Amino acid sequence: MYIGLDVGGTYTDAVLLEKGQVRAWAKVPTRQDLLTSLLEAFDKIMAGAHADLIERVVLSTTVITNLIAEKKYDPVGLILIPGPGLDHSHYRYDTETCILGGAIDYRGREIVPLDSGEIDGALARMTSLNYKKVAVVGKFSSRNNKHEQEVFKRIRQSGLDWQVELGHRVAGQLNFPRRVMSTLLTCATREKYQFFADSVLAALDKRGIRCPVYILKADGGTMPLHKSLDSPVETIFSGPAASILGVQALIPPGETAVVVDIGGTTSDLALILSGQPLLSSKGANIDGKMTHVRALAVKSVPVGGDSVVEQVGKEIILLSERMGPPYCMGGPMPTPTDALKVLGLTRLGDLGRAKEAMRMLGRPLGMQTWEVAARIMLLVTGAITSEINKMFMSWEQEPAYRVWEVLQKRKDRPNTVVGVGGAASGFLTQIAATLNCYPVIPPYARVANAVGAAVARPTLQVSLRADTEQGTYSIQEEGFQGPIEDRPFNEEKALELARYWLGKRAEKYGLKDDLGEVEVIRKEVFNMVRDWVTRGKLIDVAVQTRRGILHYIGSGVERDEK
Repeated sequence: MYIGLDVGGTYTDAVLLEKGQVRAWAKVPTRQDLLTSLLEAFDKIMAGAHADLIERVVLSTTVITNLIAEKKYDPVGLILIPGPGLDHSHYRYDTETCILGGAIDYRGREIVPLDSGEIDGALARMTSLNYKKVAVVGKFSSRNNKHEQEVFKRIRQSGLDWQVELGHRVAGQLNFPRRVMSTLLTCATREKYQFFADSVLAALDKRGIRCPVYILKADGGTMPLHKSLDSPVETIFSGPAASILGVQALIPPGETAVVVDIGGTTSDLALILSGQPLLSSKGANIDGKMTHVRALAVKSVPVGGDSVVEQVGKEIILLSERMGPPYCMGGPMPTPTDALKVLGLTRLGDLGRAKEAMRMLGRPLGMQTWEVAARIMLLVTGAITSEINKMFMSWEQEPAYRVWEVLQKRKDRPNTVVGVGGAASGFLTQIAATLNCYPVIPPYARVANAVGAAVARPTLQVSLRADTEQGTYSIQEEGFQGPIEDRPFNEEKALELARYWLGKRAEKYGLKDDLGEVEVIRKEVFNMVRDWVTRGKLIDVAVQTRRGILHYIGSGVERDEK
C-alpha cells in the first residue's frame, strides 16, 4: 500500500492506495500546529490498515510555493562574486546586494584573490541593515568553491549568527544569475521547509509508519525527503506537480487538457498534452526570474478560495493574500468561498455568515448580497483565465508543445479544462465558459494532489563530471572519483558511463526492473584551451530514471470525509 500526502496552505490531503485503487482519503485543515493536522489525516486513512503494510510515502507541498507567491519570507542579503564580464549593474535583485572583486575562472582556477577588506565591508553593510539570512554566490563556484568558503569562514569568525547559503551547495550547473536566484530562494525558505519535514517525520514515527519517504520534485520526479533538505527550492512547484500527476492518473490515458488546481491560497495552472505533462525547457520561472530548478511548465497564481476580498472606494478588490479561513467558516475577512456559499456552489461554511460577509462589502456600494457574490465570481474567474491565457503564450513556445501541434496537425488550443482542488467545483464551469472549453471534474478531484503524490514513479539521478585532461571523473551521488579508462573520452561516452552508474543505483534501490528510458537532464561541455591548443574537456552530465505515474486510478471506494 502507498500513502500520498499533500500539505497545502489551507488543507492537508491524504490518500491510501491499494492495488491501484483509492482505499481511503481524507481532507483536514492545515493548522499552525502542523503535526496535529498530519496525525489527523493519517488516522483517517489508516483506519483498519496496519502500518507495517505501507511500502512507501510520497509527499507534495505548496509550503514553499505559497511562501514565494505571497512573498511571506524573511529578506535575504546577497554577497556576489561575479568576476570579470558583465557590468555589475546587471546584478540587480530586490534586496541588498554586495559585490566582491575576486574571481575564479571557468576551470576553477583562482585568478583574482578576495580582498579581506571588501569582505568585512560587505558584512558590516549587511549587519547595519539587520539581515539575518545571507546568500553567498560566486560565478564558477561549482568548479572551485574556495571564495564562497572564505566568505563563509569570515562570517563565522565575526561571530555573526546568520543563516548562510553557499551557491555551490545549491546548484552544480553553470549560469550565474540562475544560481543566484536558486540560492536566494533556498536561503529564504529553508527554515520553513525544515519545520515541514520535521513535522512529517514526527507524524510518521508516532503512527509507526517506517518505510521510504519521498517528496515530489518540481519536474514530477521524486527524491528522498532527507535529501531534499539540501535544496528545498527543488520542491518549489511540488504541489502543482502533484496536481498534474493526479489529473494524469484520474483522466483517460492520452487526453489533452488544461489543469486548474484551485486551492485556498493559490491556483496552480498546468498543461497535459496527449497524456503527458508539459515540461519547461528553461526551468522554473519564479517571480519573473529563472532558476536552476527543473520543472513542469506550471504557474502558481496567488488567488484561491480563501483570498481576501475588500471594498475600496467604489470597487470590490481581490487581494493576493490569505488571512485565515473564509468568513463563513469563522475567518476574519470576506473571501471567494463566502461568495460560493451565497450562490449555492459549495456546502462549506455557514450561510448566515457568508451573507453577512457579502453585506459588509455591498452595503457601502448599494449592492445586494447576490450581486456582490456574482462580482467576486467574475473577479476570480477573470484573474485565473487571464493567467491561463498568459501561460498559453509561454506554453506555445515550448518545443514539446510545437511537436504536439505537428502531430495533431492543427494549431488549436486544448478545449478541455480539468478542475481539481477544494474550490474547483464552484469556479470551473465559469472558467471553462470564459475560455470556450469543456469543464471536467474527475473523481477524487478534491484530493488530486495527494493522488498524484501516491502514484508518482520513484526516480533516481546520477551526476557525472569528467576532466579529460586530468583523466578523472566523479559521481556526485555516490561520492566516487576514479580514472577515465575509455579513451578518447567524449560527451557520448560520458552519458554512457552515467547511465551505467544509474543502473547500479537503480539495482541498489530495487528499481532495476523499472529503469526504462533514461532522461538526460543536464549536458554541458567546455573545451580547455592553453596556448591556442585544446588540451581537454570538462564534461558535466546528469541522467535520471523516467518520470511519470505508476498506474491509472481504478474506481476504488470513495469514502466521504467525516
